[in-house]
Amino acid sequence: MQRTHLALIAVLALASAPALAAVRNVTDPNLPRALPSDGPVSVSWTDPAQFSDIRNSTNRWEAQRGNWVYDLAAYMRKEATKDLQPGQTLDVRFTDMDRAGEYEPWHGPSADHIRIMKDIYPPRMTFDYTLRDADGRVVDEGQRKLTDMSYLMGARPMDSDPLRFEKRMIDDWTHRELNKRALSSNP
Repeated sequence: MQRTHLALIAVLALASAPALAAVRNVTDPNLPRALPSDGPVSVSWTDPAQFSDIRNSTNRWEAQRGNWVYDLAAYMRKEATKDLQPGQTLDVRFTDMDRAGEYEPWHGPSADHIRIMKDIYPPRMTFDYTLRDADGRVVDEGQRKLTDMSYLMGARPMDSDPLRFEKRMIDDWTHRELNKRALSSNP
């Protein structure tokens, strides 16, 4: 009987191991620091452990959970690809991110894992970029520091994407900057 219980415990432990392993940590040094090469937009990032969202968080453990750096990089690639002219390439390297909201542990242990959205916690991101034309010449390069101080004003109540505010900043930048370049290069 005791052997049966031990066998059952072992089976349950093995069955639950993948679920426990599924929790990702964006600061894991074994994770890649760039998206795989695919298409005209390459996106990479510096060590997420140095990002403001984690360094300045009141709940570092919760802030580093998930795959949000990779998700935002993939979103940047997708949106930028839409706005590039044929033959253009774009290299983006994220150097800092601070997601919208903050953890406020003083609300008690039942709320220490909830990101509170207030005007004083706007989303911010910093990245370096290089835009090249079809011949490989640099058309534009520099650093952008994006902040959306009115991020709560444009909130859509039915949008439950936890990265919706950061994605909206990416949308605004790609459409504004890359479309501007496209319009200025067409006579």
